[in-house]
Amino acid sequence: MPKLSKRRKANLSQVSKDVFAPAAAVAALRKFKTPKFDQTVNVVMHLGIDPKQADQIIRGSVALPHGTGKSARVVCFCQSDKVAAAKAAGAVEAGSEDLVAKIEGGWMDFDVAVASPDMMRVVSKLGKVLGPKGLMPSPKAGTVAPDVIGAVKEYSAGKQEYRNDDGGNVHAIIGKLSFADAKLVENLEAFVATIQKVKPSSAKGTYIKKCVIAACMSPGVQIAV
Repeated sequence: MPKLSKRRKANLSQVSKDVFAPAAAVAALRKFKTPKFDQTVNVVMHLGIDPKQADQIIRGSVALPHGTGKSARVVCFCQSDKVAAAKAAGAVEAGSEDLVAKIEGGWMDFDVAVASPDMMRVVSKLGKVLGPKGLMPSPKAGTVAPDVIGAVKEYSAGKQEYRNDDGGNVHAIIGKLSFADAKLVENLEAFVATIQKVKPSSAKGTYIKKCVIAACMSPGVQIAV
């Protein structure tokens, strides 16, 4: 059995079973002892959906008011006349057939792939490569977009995709612990509102069953929603 560190023991002793309003939850999160690096703050929502039903899958993308404090490496599948603009907007690589060939050759140094709709016939060749890694561009996720340059800017700045897992949970980053309380609260409320808006009409009973925030090395704090 792994030995708990002093910090971990101290933090576990402060864990509360109370449910907090967003601002109070952020304040409670700051009471835990922290390591020396700037921790990422995550939110997880347990939803009353049936993940096995296609019409209850929760999937999309969201750009939070204050970003996530984390930039993403974005590649862009686009026509040759947009390659320079895509790179200027933040893409680490851009192209069409040439970019497909580079990825088929084993290059995978990116976090997000975006594409213009006319490029999907080319990108479809990468289905077996990008699909299992969750990197295949998709209209539902916002990574297939007519304004592909705008999509590059948004994802480079921290726009993130979300999708429920097999347990009906949705995860997201809402910022860094160094963010001001107000920014973390606004990002949290924006994400919760986004998930509320995409509630499937076929989902019955309580939709948001539980919502918890936590820094990457701290216990969680439950939010009242």
